[in-house]
Amino acid sequence: MATVENPSEIKPEAAGPYSQSYVRYALWMLLIIYTLNFVDRQIVGILAEDIKRDLGVTDSQMGLLGGLAFALFYTVLGIPIARYAERGNRARIISTAVAVWSGFTAISGAANSFMMLLLARIGVGVGEAGCTPPAHSLISDYVAPAKRASALAFYSLGVPIGTMAGFAIGAIIAQQFGWRIAFFAVGIPGVLLAVVAWFTLKEPRVSGLIATVSKADSPSFGAALKELSGIPSYWYAVGAATVISFLGYGHAYWLGGFLARVHDMSLQDRGIALALMTGVGGGIGTWLGGQIADWAVKRDTRAYMSVPAIAFVCGIPFFVAAMFAPNAYAAVALLAIPTLMNGIWYGPVYAAVQSLVHPRTRATAVAIMLFVVNLIGLGAGPTVVGLLSDFFANQNYATSMAGASFAVDCAKGAALAASDQCKVSLGEGLRYSLLATASVGVLALLCFIMGRLTIREDLAKAAIKNA
Repeated sequence: MATVENPSEIKPEAAGPYSQSYVRYALWMLLIIYTLNFVDRQIVGILAEDIKRDLGVTDSQMGLLGGLAFALFYTVLGIPIARYAERGNRARIISTAVAVWSGFTAISGAANSFMMLLLARIGVGVGEAGCTPPAHSLISDYVAPAKRASALAFYSLGVPIGTMAGFAIGAIIAQQFGWRIAFFAVGIPGVLLAVVAWFTLKEPRVSGLIATVSKADSPSFGAALKELSGIPSYWYAVGAATVISFLGYGHAYWLGGFLARVHDMSLQDRGIALALMTGVGGGIGTWLGGQIADWAVKRDTRAYMSVPAIAFVCGIPFFVAAMFAPNAYAAVALLAIPTLMNGIWYGPVYAAVQSLVHPRTRATAVAIMLFVVNLIGLGAGPTVVGLLSDFFANQNYATSMAGASFAVDCAKGAALAASDQCKVSLGEGLRYSLLATASVGVLALLCFIMGRLTIREDLAKAAIKNA
């Protein structure tokens, strides 16, 4: 991709904890780790229709599996792990986390019931809680503030690349060998990557290249919350990111089902199509957001909020058009635009968060942000779309079949092999669920607008405190 050259432009801090070549290596290693994070997280979405059929579950249960069940443990554990990361060995925390979530991903392939798969996905959430907060903190020590948005955007490329790989690899392997083998195939390599990261990722605190924060010197959680409570821009950034994540996670998880039900697209075809859409569109958007932010904030720091706001608004009409596209490929082409636009927020928003707080509070600030973003965005997104899909499917079926019950006639996924009306209602239910949830996007725009009004002053205060 065009982003390969980006790490070479990222220079270490002026004091230089490590050489430029090592910083490039570390950023690539963290990108690979974060990519695998999203492969293991998102692969359930493309496998959902097969899992639904084999285990006999509803859309509501599948939404829970990809949403709240994963997100609850992921978010709750993220804060204590981040607190430890404020003074501990962040490289070792990340390495251990990779081993845990990869192991549970592989175990997911052995599940023979919904409950077993649910427990395995909870284990994945437990492991992934130890990735991003310490990674953001580590990156912020590796690179200079002037390049922080680019560096964090580069790391955030793991979202579209990982989602792309999860869709493509999951679909291709499942088409040939079944969904269980797909879990094994993406889980086992992660355990090996964890070993490499353990021995090659460096912690500048251990090397004595930056100051080590003792437990006594580290701000308490209460003190960190007090600091953050006085930064309005931080909370506006959290609010905007939460809404976009609600839409992003909720829609990405169910788009494979939408293409299958509404356009009768095969597993492998929809996996590859969604992979290209998220990898190319999301990758370009994520990289572009970091580059634009680093350029624009030199002229006006309010660009941290205005850049993602403008991009988000531009993507809305294309999403609505995609829901009524005449065929699957037109739908995917239209969806690529909002995917690109919605990827632009990562670099600007994460860079703003890192610049708004004291260095000792960085990991905690990210963890609190991710707690809200993922509990509501990741936890509620797929879950709410699934619940609404069942609701609208019931409404459509009752209207079409003179009051007949969708839950009775099309129970537990039987619609995939039952009457034509069951199939139609499944598709229409999901279509209108995706459209209904898209309406909450207005809240993201409102948060960006409010953040634009406060961020210049908040950044100036932070610069004085951290000088």
